[in-house]
Amino acid sequence: MNVKSAAAGSGKSPESGKESLPANSKVNSRRKSSPKADSPAPPAPPAPPTFDLQSSEWYLNRELTWLEFNKRVLHEAEDERNPLLARVFFLAVIGSNLDEFFMKRIGGLKQQVGASVRSPSVDGRLPQEQIDACNLVVREILDQQLLLEQKLQQLLAAEAILLCRYQQLDPEDRQLVDSYFREEIYPLLTPQGMDPAHPFPFISNLSINLLVSVRYPESDHSFLIRIKIPTSADVPRFVQVGKKHTYILLEDLVANNLELLFPGMEVESCETFRVTRNAITEKSEEQANDLLVMIESALRDRKFAEIVRLEIGRGMQDGHRGKLAAELGVEAETDLYEVDGILSLRDLMQIAAIDRPDLHFPPHYPVDNTELLGDDPNIFHTIRDQGNIFLQHPYESFSTSVERFLYEASSDPKVLAIKMTLYRTAKNSRIIQYLVDAAQNGKQVAVVVELMARFDESANIRWAGFLEEAGIHVTYGVVGLKTHSKLIFVIRKDYDGLRRYAHIGTGNYHAGTARAYVDLGLLTCDREIAADLTELFNYLTSGCTPMRHYNKLLPSPKLLKKALLSKISREIGHQQQGRGALIQFKTNALEDRDIVEALYQASQAGVRIDLLVRDSCRLRPGIPGLSATVRVVSLVGRFLEHTRVFYFKNDGQEEYFIGSADLMKRNLESRVEVCVPVESPRHQALLRELIDLQLNNTRNVWEMASDGSYRQLRSADDRENVCIHQFLIARAEKRAAAGRLALARKKSRKKITLPRKVKKKAEKEGKAGKESEVEK
Repeated sequence: MNVKSAAAGSGKSPESGKESLPANSKVNSRRKSSPKADSPAPPAPPAPPTFDLQSSEWYLNRELTWLEFNKRVLHEAEDERNPLLARVFFLAVIGSNLDEFFMKRIGGLKQQVGASVRSPSVDGRLPQEQIDACNLVVREILDQQLLLEQKLQQLLAAEAILLCRYQQLDPEDRQLVDSYFREEIYPLLTPQGMDPAHPFPFISNLSINLLVSVRYPESDHSFLIRIKIPTSADVPRFVQVGKKHTYILLEDLVANNLELLFPGMEVESCETFRVTRNAITEKSEEQANDLLVMIESALRDRKFAEIVRLEIGRGMQDGHRGKLAAELGVEAETDLYEVDGILSLRDLMQIAAIDRPDLHFPPHYPVDNTELLGDDPNIFHTIRDQGNIFLQHPYESFSTSVERFLYEASSDPKVLAIKMTLYRTAKNSRIIQYLVDAAQNGKQVAVVVELMARFDESANIRWAGFLEEAGIHVTYGVVGLKTHSKLIFVIRKDYDGLRRYAHIGTGNYHAGTARAYVDLGLLTCDREIAADLTELFNYLTSGCTPMRHYNKLLPSPKLLKKALLSKISREIGHQQQGRGALIQFKTNALEDRDIVEALYQASQAGVRIDLLVRDSCRLRPGIPGLSATVRVVSLVGRFLEHTRVFYFKNDGQEEYFIGSADLMKRNLESRVEVCVPVESPRHQALLRELIDLQLNNTRNVWEMASDGSYRQLRSADDRENVCIHQFLIARAEKRAAAGRLALARKKSRKKITLPRKVKKKAEKEGKAGKESEVEK
């Protein structure tokens, strides 16, 4: 097409470039100037796009976005800015996360497939479609994981930390580990045959196994034997060779000492495999006469649950592969994973814990909370004087705040009662001991133990029995609801009557995770919060659900979701009135469809929304007309982000809430959760600083695109690419130093009375007419 014809096609004059009238136009200058002329109407502005918020296309898949989170963790293992053993730790976390993913998420989807569930997920996928999509992503992660595993082993070798095979050891080292095998491992092994007299043995969940084929020298008949590798807390997976940092896998050691188990026989092959079983075995609480018996039954069922994944070592014979798949009831094409590297990478935690300070993050020692510093040794006096005390873990010490709170409550003669919710706790928990001490000191102690805390059911059953034996009132919460809230409630006889004190947190009462998880907490004696907690514990311990009134707390399942939706709607109103609006949420997951839909509506109204979501997120940000004002970021680094914060600008009357609930349907509708307002201006300032720092970090923050993919933010100036957790450690240390300095100055200003001799001398000299005082 030439210029002239192109211009004609566009309705423009080729000479002037201006729009020209069509050739058949009869419009003249007089008609143009006539007000009665039928001039063409100006083009209407394009109609804004309309979005059907019920359509599945606007919602991402929960499982796939969770796998995207694991890609971000994998990147931390790849990131050369992290210390080497920290990178090994992140690799182990990936292995542990994928194990749990298959046990919980794939297991649940397979149950839906077995039950012929035909209703699609929020994002429009049927259960089998979700499984198929997840398998593709998992295999992609495993490929990257293998390459990284090989690279990290090379880097470890350069640091004299060797992960090698038995055959690579020199004769002296072989003798050393062979002796260890004979004395410590051989007695623990139980070979199990597979023939008509020996049916296929039970394979326990996540165990490492050898499939051994042996025969007599003069026979063509082969025997298949299964050997379970006896790893435990006392028998590590990686066998250390002498005092050097040289390690071999325990199954490798066993495989090279099979002549002791099968004397006089020939070993034809020795192959490794591992199974993952479904962890979703809970039964209906409403139909259970005894919740404790029901949970114990579910745990037994889990032991024998359906296998959802079979992992085999590279090079397993086709016949053995097929036999395992058939006997274990798995689909060889979809459920079988051939692993070229180390089976069960979660066991690399042992290597990550090697004592090489130069290969770890700088040591972190939590500081004391500055508001708990002072002359008064009684924590209840401090809380009463301060009103509220805001806690930030792991930067601030769990032991000198939360554990101290419970310890003093257990021994304070003025404390009359202690009530608490217990979801997870440490193996050797001081929390448990302090509760027992309190009961022995004559205090009324009531504990709501959640028996259905996934993978901690057995531990919680044992703790419940232990507490009951100590005379503590133990209940298991409300039928049909999981108690996930983190609460300690103390009733004390103060000088002016009964006063109630509380700790409300976002994290578990677990001293171990308090050093590795980022969590928030509030110590308070606020009367309205105390009244709310009285109502809540009456609900938890009685199981009765009458209409209860709450002043400040937002508990689920009755109030929290309604309150969040209402506050989102209120921000929409502020925006529509031209007052500006802002919503900021920090949560582990954003999965609830109603919350996502409300956030979409807020964005369509122009409300700015910042979402700090650690892993699963259904919302698609950055879509014009739908979510253009929404930003979704994920923070992955040294510590595990575990806080839940909800902020609303509210036309300048800002509201901050912290709590135990993620924005998931199960948390908002099927769990007892608690969110508490943070009202102190100085505490709100700390939360504001925390949110702003995390939103603007260029080292650990990943920003989400509308298709669910993520891009790591990075500044061109490497000096600005500072680890957010290391930065917050420094901030906490700075606050603590300032607090100690202020305390020292306060003490130095305290006046003391002069000794009598000095006083008399001063009076004689006429330098003091009354009692003299000097500063220290």
